[in-house]
Amino acid sequence: MRMRSRALLVLLLCSLLAGAANAEPSPDPTYKDCHPGDKAALLAVKAALGNAYHFASWTPDNPCCDWYDVTCDHFTGRVVGLAVFQDANLTGTIPTALAGLPHLQDLTLRHLPALSGPIPPAIGKLSNLSSLRISWTAVSGPVPSFLGALKKLTFLELSFNSLTGAIPASLGTIPNLSGINLSRNRLTGAIPSMFLSKSADEVYLWLSHNNLTGPVPAGFAAVNFAHLDLSRNDLTGDASGLFGRGKELQYIDLSRNAFDFDLSGVVLPEQLYFVDVSHNAIHGSIPAQVANLSNLQFFNVSYNRLCGPIPTGGNTARFDLYNFQHNKCLCGAPLPACKK
Repeated sequence: MRMRSRALLVLLLCSLLAGAANAEPSPDPTYKDCHPGDKAALLAVKAALGNAYHFASWTPDNPCCDWYDVTCDHFTGRVVGLAVFQDANLTGTIPTALAGLPHLQDLTLRHLPALSGPIPPAIGKLSNLSSLRISWTAVSGPVPSFLGALKKLTFLELSFNSLTGAIPASLGTIPNLSGINLSRNRLTGAIPSMFLSKSADEVYLWLSHNNLTGPVPAGFAAVNFAHLDLSRNDLTGDASGLFGRGKELQYIDLSRNAFDFDLSGVVLPEQLYFVDVSHNAIHGSIPAQVANLSNLQFFNVSYNRLCGPIPTGGNTARFDLYNFQHNKCLCGAPLPACKK
């Protein structure tokens, strides 16, 4: 009986070993060198940027998955990430050779003050990009409409540049774009009417410090904003649709525009922790609900046309004169008492 059991065990082990020998080899998780085409593209990027010292590790004899700023998929050897940042000595324009990195998912060019010129069409060929960050540079020209072809994009940051012109409507066709930062540029014109209408998840939008004009798109009332900054533009009209019960809005900055709407009937989302609507032409009164918003840390309605008593109790005690000054006829602490 024991001999038979041992024989069966030997047969089982032999079967397992034979199966393992015939199985396809698993990808090597320690893959060091990238795809030859990717390596050639990266070396072309280096050359286009003047073979700067920043790329000292980028040499043909070094495995390119070990190069500074480069991230590879260790199972395929394809370059999926490139993050070049914080080098004031790196000069030139965005290299068109980036188009030779077809598997790139994350591209960051940040804090490169001498990087100039427009965003090239080569960027629009990176169809696998999920994150594109070009910020704190001297990049100029328009926000290209061809960025709308990047259908896998979820986050787009083009802040702190010298971009001009209008926001392209094509950005509104990207289905899963949930974060856009175009702040601190020189953008003009209206916000496109269907902008972010296809985004289902929580949306984070920064458009501050531009020269945008016109009203907030009516469709914004249906966008699930978590963070919204439209401050320091020339936007006009009724922005009350951005508020409302049940919304997941946590941060909203509409300051220094020309918005004109009645604040009295606005219902503030319960999760709000930051509200700045100062320096507009907002009228009516402050909703009593403000005192009961448990998460509210900042609330500024100064420099508007508001009237009536400031709500008392709850959170309002933490806000000082700065938050309410220069309105038409607001009264009550911390302003002078209301007249009877």
